[in-house]
Amino acid sequence: MGRIAGYDRSELIRSARDLFWRRGFDAVSVAEVEEATGVGRSSIYHAFGNMRGLFDATVADYLDEIVRPRLRPLTADVVSPTAILDHLDGLRIAITALAGDTSPHGCLLLTSAATPIGDDAAVHQVISDYHRELSQAVANGIRALLPDTDDAVRRRLTILTTGSTIAALTLARVDAGAACDTLTAAIATLEDARDGRPASAGGAPHRVHPM
Repeated sequence: MGRIAGYDRSELIRSARDLFWRRGFDAVSVAEVEEATGVGRSSIYHAFGNMRGLFDATVADYLDEIVRPRLRPLTADVVSPTAILDHLDGLRIAITALAGDTSPHGCLLLTSAATPIGDDAAVHQVISDYHRELSQAVANGIRALLPDTDDAVRRRLTILTTGSTIAALTLARVDAGAACDTLTAAIATLEDARDGRPASAGGAPHRVHPM
């Protein structure tokens, strides 16, 4: 079936990545990967060893092509004071734009964490490393936004903002409106801290139709 030689490895990985992202690794068959990529299983096995090897390649691609570019303003040598607010708003815009779309929603790694493969030691480590990478990026952004704020307060805001991001990415698969509301609340909390205001309601919820 499909192309036995001369296929684009990067395109194969991207197509498989989106399939795993939508369905989860454990719900995807080899035949479905063949159909999605146009590449036969013998070529897939030759290139990646097995389905798990292909999944590992898609996770690496997801981190390099999806996650890290979005985090880059928060991991630069000089982080803008508004970088964390821009990051959260960018997530909110992306979730809104994808509502009702056929593109993958949420986070590939968080989807994987909720399936049997999430119990695999290597996958568990990748997900833990992703959480640490996200937390550090958020901490950088909050430090730039609140340079004069007490370290303990910044740590607390980092935990809350990281948790809100993970919650929003998880909710995006089932309720885009609730995901956006979570990000709106996180933005309002950081703006209140920046402006020295008591915690507010964060304004009207940013509602969109659920995905």
